[in-house]
Amino acid sequence: MTDQDIFDKVRDVLVDALGADDDEVTPDAKLVADLGAESIDFLDIVFRLEKAFSIKIEQSELFPDNVLSDPNYVTDGKVTDKGMAVLRERLPHANLETFEASRSVDDFSDVFTVKAIAKFVENKLAA
Repeated sequence: MTDQDIFDKVRDVLVDALGADDDEVTPDAKLVADLGAESIDFLDIVFRLEKAFSIKIEQSELFPDNVLSDPNYVTDGKVTDKGMAVLRERLPHANLETFEASRSVDDFSDVFTVKAIAKFVENKLAA
């Protein structure tokens, strides 16, 4: 399966799960800010990705929100150095550069772009 095939399938999953238009689901589109995803949608997206690609995605593997609620990794609404290290390890598919500048828990959802989801799937299929 090529990178483009994976992207196209991920786009189809997101169009179905979020009711988005094909042209809105670009590589850099943010799931929450641009496509209107809500927390309940993340469960649906995981389910649909598992089905579409015949893969198993463990709880919090794709969207590790438990890091953001752990006082070992977050202080005063900001992710600590230790928390950033955990996020880098658990999210090799995501670009954390912009998030690292603010480290605000409120900005975390912006790391979940269509490109990040496609890269996650690529990594799962290659494993």
